[in-house]
Amino acid sequence: MVRRALLDRDDVLSADDEALPASQPFPTPRPVKAHWHGAGGRWLIWIGRTVAWAVILLIGYRGILAIIDGRMSPTSPTSASPPVAAGSSQFPVTMAEAYATQFGNVYLNFSPAGAARRSRELAGFLPSGADPQLGWNGVGTQRLLASQVAGVSVTGSHSAVVTLLAQLSSGRMIELGVPIYAANGGMIVSGNPALLPGPSKVMPPAAVHGGDQATAAVLQRQLPAFFEAFASGDRTTLARYTSPGAQLSGLDGAVTFGAINSVYAPAGGSSRSISVTVTWQLPTLATGNAVQPVGAAPAALQMTYQLTVIRQQGSWDVASIGVSASPLQGPP
Repeated sequence: MVRRALLDRDDVLSADDEALPASQPFPTPRPVKAHWHGAGGRWLIWIGRTVAWAVILLIGYRGILAIIDGRMSPTSPTSASPPVAAGSSQFPVTMAEAYATQFGNVYLNFSPAGAARRSRELAGFLPSGADPQLGWNGVGTQRLLASQVAGVSVTGSHSAVVTLLAQLSSGRMIELGVPIYAANGGMIVSGNPALLPGPSKVMPPAAVHGGDQATAAVLQRQLPAFFEAFASGDRTTLARYTSPGAQLSGLDGAVTFGAINSVYAPAGGSSRSISVTVTWQLPTLATGNAVQPVGAAPAALQMTYQLTVIRQQGSWDVASIGVSASPLQGPP
């Protein structure tokens, strides 16, 4: 039976060979190609890996930059930690200014009669065990007339030097440097104060003379009515002498107009910035039982203003009024 099966198989192969054309050789078996199943998916895998590596490298690069810039450290809290309040590590400048001013009011006032009280008050500003009079030998008298902060030099997150500008009873103006230490919401004078010279006196530029004398003469005649309305605060009258759109409210009777002392008008066009010196008369204030003598001249002050004036329809209208920076002039 086995032999018969082999013969039958040979017969079939011979029949197939005869069926092929004589000119066509028996087909050579083709090599079987390994099919790449899911080729598109494999490309996506490679792209995904490339993107992942790029992200990892970017994160590492930004992390290194953050460490270099000091924005993070190996022991820094994670992003889930509560944020630190802005400015919590900064020196409290405003509070130190007020604290040093209060200290100066005690330190710069002394007399033998008030020595015990001064010592008790200074103790609230000084470390335990410090000299209770902070260097004063108990002799002499001094009074502080006025003081204010001239500057603050911050030397660290807990320390600074506050400089006070003070006017003393001797007539001298001095500066006082006060070292301050601040921590945990509290403050203390951490060292001995230092006396420094006050601002020196300098000479301003010389006063400007000349200018447009003709225009100054016209304004000298026109401006008294404006300043009378400005002193009283009469908005209706004031509007007659101001340019359209100007917002001037006046002094509401705090003073009364006395005189125009001088007007300086520079040469120019229809808009000028001029300076005007005015004498104001001050109201008489009763002091105790004192009575102003009949016919006595009222108190008066000279002040200089900077005005912007615009020439319209033959007259000069005031557009603005403010403080003048013109140098002081001596008596004529």
